[in-house]
Amino acid sequence: MSEQQQPKYYRDKIQSMSSEVVDSNPYSRLMALKKMGIVNNYEDIRTKSVIIVGLGGIGSVAAEMLTRCGVGKLLLFDYDTVEIANMNRLFFRPEQAGLKKTVAAMETLKAINPDVEFETHNGNITTVDCFDLFLDRIKNGGVGGIGGPVSLVLGCVDNFEARVAINQACLELGHAWMESGVSESAVSGHIQYIVPGQTACFQCVPPLIVASGIDERTLKREGVCAASLPTTMGIVAGILVQNALKQLLSFGEVSNLLGYNALSDYFPKETIKPNPECTNSYCIKHQLAYKQYLIDHPPTPPSLDQQDVTPPPSTDNEWGIELIPDDLDTTQQPQQQSIGKGIEFAYDTTPTINLKEDDKVQVSESTNLQDLMSKLKSMNKK
Repeated sequence: MSEQQQPKYYRDKIQSMSSEVVDSNPYSRLMALKKMGIVNNYEDIRTKSVIIVGLGGIGSVAAEMLTRCGVGKLLLFDYDTVEIANMNRLFFRPEQAGLKKTVAAMETLKAINPDVEFETHNGNITTVDCFDLFLDRIKNGGVGGIGGPVSLVLGCVDNFEARVAINQACLELGHAWMESGVSESAVSGHIQYIVPGQTACFQCVPPLIVASGIDERTLKREGVCAASLPTTMGIVAGILVQNALKQLLSFGEVSNLLGYNALSDYFPKETIKPNPECTNSYCIKHQLAYKQYLIDHPPTPPSLDQQDVTPPPSTDNEWGIELIPDDLDTTQQPQQQSIGKGIEFAYDTTPTINLKEDDKVQVSESTNLQDLMSKLKSMNKK
């Protein structure tokens, strides 16, 4: 859709994001991504709306990042209050203790970027009334003046019951969402991008506590609080928003499941396919619909001219000769070589020179490349 074809409300939103490089423009460095060819349409962020469920250590920081990025609208869901015990995390301040997290968050975020629309809901989405409200906001919470569905849902909750509720709502509406979390040990975390029918939903491969039907409230011990580090939560929030931006603006690759282990700085990455025996009937329906879509719209393999193939590296001499170490076993079969992106060749790409029987060249350990080239040149003059 061209800019002229977009509704006037959208055009006004986009035009408010100036790329002028001046100290007073909060978007100049963001729009520089467009000039550098990273994102072709960064100004479209003004037309995007995101629901964030849970304003804890991940959700509050994610909300601030998206606000600073200039997202069009944020819809915030939480039912908790700010506590002094939350001060080991980012975002909230001591003077906000006692306030509802939604109230405190909007107070801070509005001051950071008044261009963003905010909508707050103080409630627990696992209750019937709030769940119905949550469904409605997914369907109709788009940027004001246009309405329609939101662009993305981010789950930043700290319990499985709420995650299942988000999963259920998004499955019922066929809406993509991203789940996130940090472990109780505070040294690992993850994000997961869930597209109904295409990837595993939260119930396809559930955590043991869900699969076993355990009531997690029975696992909590009085007086024992899970640990939390602002560093781990900030890193996970950054990974979450980074992938959210890629999904919203269609650039780069959105990770399906990306983990983080702080002790070893390890980032495992996986793709989880949907479970054909998932217990959620909506998930099964989306899986069948997606399979039919693939049948009706088979993917077209890329043509040869579209493949990114990098040629073998050039040599330093006109003959293309390489000196091979004496200890190299040249009798072995050629090994597969990876050239370019994901393209493997099962043959040797080293250049060779074919000599006549009477043109044999004796090569000793003292023979250098210059001597060898001189001998070959003299032979060509025959």
